[in-house]
Amino acid sequence: MHENATILEASPRERLGSRYSRRLRTQGRLPAIVYGHKIEPTPISLDRTDACLHIEAGEKVFRIAIDGAAEPQVVLLKEIQFDYLGSNIVHADFARVDLNERVHTRVHIDLIGEAVGLKDIGAILMRPHNEIEIECRVADIPDSIEADISSLELNQTLTAAQIALPVDDMKLLSDAGTAIAQIVLQAAAKSAEAEEVEVEGEPEVLGDADEKTEETKEEKSE
Repeated sequence: MHENATILEASPRERLGSRYSRRLRTQGRLPAIVYGHKIEPTPISLDRTDACLHIEAGEKVFRIAIDGAAEPQVVLLKEIQFDYLGSNIVHADFARVDLNERVHTRVHIDLIGEAVGLKDIGAILMRPHNEIEIECRVADIPDSIEADISSLELNQTLTAAQIALPVDDMKLLSDAGTAIAQIVLQAAAKSAEAEEVEVEGEPEVLGDADEKTEETKEEKSE
């Protein structure tokens, strides 16, 4: 799926630290770092508009072409950091990977179909979780997985275990009973909202030690 992953053009960063990162952002650049596979971490900057467009679209696997490098590096988006408002991406971490490498990642679930249970008066659709965690090859990471809820009735729940994974050797890592979608009466939904917990995460490369530099940690403290 990702042999032709999006190419992000990157420039090496010679100066590190929050002061220079802020300067890059005012110039329309996104500070980032590429690390992993026992190769020295490489601080880079990307075109912010282009990079954020693909990241916000849910893409996780990229080819990063660094100025002066012989060929693009295949990377997995590992972590993104936001500003204090939580609305703008200010830094991105990418881990070097091989397309055949198996990784842990979270994938968005797209609900399709009109649930039959929504025809009941007062019935609403709730989405306690909109992602599941899976293990798969980097080449097989989907941008999203579709789940048909047409047959979902009132008081029924679609769980993670019921999601059909698109590749045979993909493994579900989320708890099998994780609620993805459920049809409930509106009164019941109000009491459930107080207990709803949204679990989010970033892809994790199996067996890859954290090779990020202190400069990356400084980015997080901004």
